[in-house]
Amino acid sequence: MIGTGKPILRIENLTVDFLSEGDPVRAVDDVSFHVCPGETLVILGESGSGKSVSTGTAMGLIDCPPGDIVSGSLVLDGIDLSNLDEEERRALNGRRIAMIFQDPLAYLNPVYTVGRQIAEVFESHSEHRGGSVRDKVVQLMQRVGIPEPEKRIDHYPHQFSGGQRQRVMIAMAIALKPDILIADEPTTALDVSVQAQILDLLRDLQRETGMAVILITHDLEVAAAMADRIIVMNGGKVVESGNAEEVFTSPGHAYTRRLMAAVPQRNPGRQRVPTAVKGDVLLQVENLSKHYMLTSGLFKPKREFRAVDDVSFVLRRGQTVGIVGESGSGKSSIARMLLRLNDPTSGKALFAGEDIFQLEGKALNGFRRRVQMVFQDPFGSMNPRMNVRAIICEPLVIHPDILPRSRWNDRVVELLQLVGLKAEHADRHPHQFSGGQRQRIAIARALASDPELIVCDEAVSALDVSIQMQVIGLLSELKQRLGLSYLFITHDLPIVREFADRVIVMQQGKVVEEDDTEALFASPRHPYTQALLSAVPKPKWMAGRSASEVTGISR
Repeated sequence: MIGTGKPILRIENLTVDFLSEGDPVRAVDDVSFHVCPGETLVILGESGSGKSVSTGTAMGLIDCPPGDIVSGSLVLDGIDLSNLDEEERRALNGRRIAMIFQDPLAYLNPVYTVGRQIAEVFESHSEHRGGSVRDKVVQLMQRVGIPEPEKRIDHYPHQFSGGQRQRVMIAMAIALKPDILIADEPTTALDVSVQAQILDLLRDLQRETGMAVILITHDLEVAAAMADRIIVMNGGKVVESGNAEEVFTSPGHAYTRRLMAAVPQRNPGRQRVPTAVKGDVLLQVENLSKHYMLTSGLFKPKREFRAVDDVSFVLRRGQTVGIVGESGSGKSSIARMLLRLNDPTSGKALFAGEDIFQLEGKALNGFRRRVQMVFQDPFGSMNPRMNVRAIICEPLVIHPDILPRSRWNDRVVELLQLVGLKAEHADRHPHQFSGGQRQRIAIARALASDPELIVCDEAVSALDVSIQMQVIGLLSELKQRLGLSYLFITHDLPIVREFADRVIVMQQGKVVEEDDTEALFASPRHPYTQALLSAVPKPKWMAGRSASEVTGISR
C-alpha cells in the first residue's frame, strides 16, 4: 500500500548525542525523513548506524541523560513530540504510535500471562467500552494468527514459540489501532517461513487499517519485500533515500552499493569455492537418533519426543555440508551429539573411522582437539572477564601437547592476524569489540587446536549482511589455506547457498532432502524444501513480473 496525502510523521534535522566519560558520542547526525498514512518506509543500515535511535526519539525512548537530543523537530500529525510531558506521552504512545521490538521475550514479562499483558494496553488507556477486555484480547490474538486464543490467552511467554511471541507483540502494538507502527528488526531471529508469516501479517494489517509502517532492518531481502520508500543510514547519517526499486537497482551512494554487493547471489563477480567431492570420508553419521521422554503433568503419561530421528549423512575432507531447517528441526541437536555434549539414543558417528560415541579418556580428549565449534552468540560463549589472549589460549591450556607455553603469545598473534585482527587486540576484552570482531575471535579460538572439522551453529545469523559475508569469506579462505571441513548449521538459505557444497534439509528431526547445493536450489524435490525456498522474501516491485525483467534480489 503506497501512502497518500501529507506526512503523518515528520522528523527534521535530528541530532542525538550520548554522553560518555570523554566527548559525547554522536549517534544521529542531522537526520530527516517522513512517512505518510498507508506507506511503508524502511530504514536500512547496519548495527550502530542510528536506525533505532532515530525512531526511538519519536516514541520518547531515549533516556536523557545519557541521551541528549541536540537539535531537530519531531512532529506527529501537527503535535510537537519534543515538548510533551510524561502524561501526554503516555496518552500518545500505543494510541497514535506503537512499536514492535526485535526480541519479544526480553519485552514480555515472564510472570504474567500474555493475555494479561495485552489487556494492559486497553487498561492503561481506559479502553473498557464495547465488551470485556478479555473478549477484545481473544479477538486480537485470533487476528494475529495465534491458534486456540481462548486457551492460549492464559499461557505464559515461555510457552510460545519465537514467531508466536512476536505475534503477541504485534497484538499489543495494534490493540488501539495506531496511526504509525514502528517495527524494529521484527524478524531478525526468526526462521524464513515464520519471517514470511510475520511480514504477510504486517501487510494485511496495514491494508485493513491504513496505518503507516516504519520498518527498521539490516536485512536487504526484507527491505526489498516491504518497502515503498527506503532511507539508508551509515554512521548516524542518511546517505541515500528514494523509491525502493531505484535504491535497490541503481544505488547512488558507495555505501549502499557495498551493502548490495554483500548480499549472497547478487554479486555475479563472487566465485564460490568448488565442491570437494573427491576427499576421503572424514565424518560418517549412521542412523543417528535422539529421543526424549516428556510429560505434561504429574499424573499424565509420558510421551516420546524425537528430536533427531534416524539421520545419516557423509562429510568429506575439505567439504562444507550445510544443515538447514526451522527451529526445532534437530539441527543443533545433531551438533551437540557429534561434539559429545549430549549422548545419542541410538546410531553411530565415525570420525576418521573411529566411533565418536565409544571414545573415552585420552581418546575423547584427542577427538575434541580435532573438532571445534563456533557458536551463534560469540559474546555468550566467551568469559567476559578474560582478555582475548586468554580466550584464544584456552585450547592450548586444555591440550598442552599442541605447543610449548613459550610460543603461546606468538600463536595468539598469528591467529589474530589470520582472522583479520591485530596483535594489540590480544589485551582487550570481549565487550570492546563489535559482533563481527567477536565472531572472528571465536574462529581464532577454534583454530588454536589445529582442528580438522569446525561445526558452525548459526555462526553468522545475528550479524549484519556485510559482516556476514566477511565472516563467510574468512571461513572460505581458511578452508582453502588450512584444508578445513565445515558442518554449517543455519536457517539462512542465501548464506548456505553461498557457502555450502552440499545441503541437508531437516524437518521435525528427519532428513527430508539432501543434494549438492546448486542442484537442490535449482530443483528442490521435497514439498518442505520447496516451501522453504518459496518463503524467501521477494522484492515488492517485482510482484507480477518475472525475475528476468528486473535486476534485483533473487534467490
